[in-house]
Amino acid sequence: MRLMLVHAHPDDETINNGITMAHYASRGHHVTLVTCTRGEEGEVLVPDLTHLASHQEDRLGKHREGELADAMAIIGISDFRFLGGEKRNYRDSGMMGTPPNERKDSFWQSDLEQAADDLGAVMLEMRPHVLITYDEFGGYGHPDHIKANQIAMRAAEKIRSSWSIQKIYWNTIPISVIEQGIEAMKGSDTQFFGVDKAEDFPFAKPDASVTTVITDESMLDRKMAAMRAHATQITVDGPFFALSNNLGTQVWGREFYTLVHGEPSGPFDADGRETDLFAGVTL
Repeated sequence: MRLMLVHAHPDDETINNGITMAHYASRGHHVTLVTCTRGEEGEVLVPDLTHLASHQEDRLGKHREGELADAMAIIGISDFRFLGGEKRNYRDSGMMGTPPNERKDSFWQSDLEQAADDLGAVMLEMRPHVLITYDEFGGYGHPDHIKANQIAMRAAEKIRSSWSIQKIYWNTIPISVIEQGIEAMKGSDTQFFGVDKAEDFPFAKPDASVTTVITDESMLDRKMAAMRAHATQITVDGPFFALSNNLGTQVWGREFYTLVHGEPSGPFDADGRETDLFAGVTL
């Protein structure tokens, strides 16, 4: 079986799907990661590397290529590539209303059909049975996440006459998990991402919208090590690792999804959620 993930920037894949990728790769499934940009506009959290930022030397994208390669080696993924390959480079768009978002070479400003065709070519090459990407809001509204959803859904539609992806999932996080995190961080030195209630997160979804959960505690160490590999974006003393120390596998050992194309299939957990992305998929 073959799984494809479409993400916006290096590090998104590990945060959202590190357990899932490691779980299926370790079981012999082929996992393809397509990253749409190199994250050129990301904030640099390592003081000694701030010169790489886009407003200085503008070399962060190349550095993050290396971080992604290191993270994928830890997770066990050998098939990872950037959208456009050697033909085109889609640049990190930054946030809405900022100068990087207006650049003609930004992912947000790119032609939707062309970007979908670039992704569709990879889909036709790899013929994934299952696809994972963001929801239509991109999880939290970042333009590159929104565009990643748009091109993933459009590409899947455009290639359907040649290859039909049987199940499509959107990443999600249920409100109950966010509430666990907030409660666990109370009284600690690190806030839960600076919020007090789950509803403050745009990506927090009602538990009823979660159709699928992948759990594999044996892969948690790989996920956390891969997160450390994205050193310019995730700090070891930040909320991700503080949360891990407080809740561990209760948060990072599970990843949640909403099935938006295809039929849910058992086995199901006690909450009626799928526990296998490939359940019901036929070769």
